[in-house]
Amino acid sequence: MNTLGEMKSLIELQLLQGMTRSNAESPIPKSGSNFSEILEQTLLNTAKGNLETTESLNTLGAMSQLGVNFLPSTMTKSVVPKVSHTKNNSKIETNINGIIQQAADTFKLPIKLIHSVIKHESNYNTSAVSSAGATGLMQLMPATARGLGVQNIKDPLENVMAGSKYLRQMLDKYNGDLSLALAAYNAGPGNVDKYGGIPPFKETQNYVRKITNTYYS
Repeated sequence: MNTLGEMKSLIELQLLQGMTRSNAESPIPKSGSNFSEILEQTLLNTAKGNLETTESLNTLGAMSQLGVNFLPSTMTKSVVPKVSHTKNNSKIETNINGIIQQAADTFKLPIKLIHSVIKHESNYNTSAVSSAGATGLMQLMPATARGLGVQNIKDPLENVMAGSKYLRQMLDKYNGDLSLALAAYNAGPGNVDKYGGIPPFKETQNYVRKITNTYYS
């Protein structure tokens, strides 16, 4: 047996043959260890590309009619391929989206706002570290991270949850004023309070402008 197409055709043919037989002629086992053993061996042969015997075909025909509920639990684990979540970029992106969704739900923040902050803070680079020591997706300073209870600042889940919590705190502190909250996220609430608004720092002013433009676009 060389292709999945040929295997499928033979399985369908066996199924049709089994459906046309009378109950007296059908050899399909209903339960018992023999069926489990034969099915286990058949699945192992199938996975190795060795679907060549009449016994294997008969068992696959029986399996098609009985359904997957008769699969032994040990076999369902062995025949299902494992998916890597670290080597595939799309999987990493999907995982970050899930983390952002969790943070948004937990801290009552718009998903787009968290995305906008991450976009301009780290451009979704989980390993990003600034010259000042800000780390991770939301570029947390070590002292801020410690104050938020972060144990591993480089962990994407801890980083995004802590950064979102801090952003929520700043929004609450400044009565929902996004510009002031973002300014405090970048330059610290002490500077926002000192200057009575967005501090006169070019970096902070550009930061607030870029993120609000992305968020409201």
